Amino acid sequence: MILSVIRHIDQINKAVGHAFAWSIVILTLGVSYEVFVRYVLNDPTSWAFDFSFILYGSLFLMAGAYTLSRGGHVRADIFYRRWRPRTQATLEFVLYIFFFFPGVLALVFSGWEYSSESMRIREVSVNSPAGVPIWPLKMLIPVAGVLLALQGVAEMLRCVLCMREGQWPARLHDIEELEEVLQHGAHGDAGQTGDRA
Repeated sequence: MILSVIRHIDQINKAVGHAFAWSIVILTLGVSYEVFVRYVLNDPTSWAFDFSFILYGSLFLMAGAYTLSRGGHVRADIFYRRWRPRTQATLEFVLYIFFFFPGVLALVFSGWEYSSESMRIREVSVNSPAGVPIWPLKMLIPVAGVLLALQGVAEMLRCVLCMREGQWPARLHDIEELEEVLQHGAHGDAGQTGDRA
C-alpha cells in the first residue's frame, strides 16, 4: 500500500517534470532566434528577456518535485553516505518534518497570496515595452509548492519503509546521471578485461 502511494506520487511528478522539460527546447529555439536577429539582422526583439526568464523560471519551479523524486537535489553527504540505510532514513525523516515541510508550506501559502495578487492586477513585465504577462509564471509558485509537498510525503514514506525493512525502496529510473553511466561503463570494461584474462 505504501509503495503504491509512493509510485503514484512519483508518476505525477514524472509527468510534470517531463512536460516542463520541453521548456528547454523552446527556450533554446527562442534564444537562438534572438541571437540571430540581434547580431545578424541588427533587429533585436522586445520580448526576448522576458521570454527567457519566464520559461527558465517555469522550468526551475516545476522541476523541483521531479528532481526530489529522483534523489537529485544536492546534499552534503560526506558522512551520510557511510551510514546504514536505517540511520539515513531516520535522519531524513526528522529533517523533512523540521526543515522541509515548514519551508515548503510557507512557499505554498505565501506563494498563493503573492500569485493571486499578481493575477488580480494582471501583472506584466516592466523589463520591456512588449508588456509580457508574468502573472502566469507567478501562479506556478504555489503549484510548485504543492507538488514539492506531495513529493515530500512520498519521501517520508520511503523513509518509513527503509526504517522498517533496512533498505531503501527502488526509485523510478527514467534518467541516469552521466557520472553513473561512466562508472557502469568503467566497471563493465573492467569485467570484460577480467573475463578475457
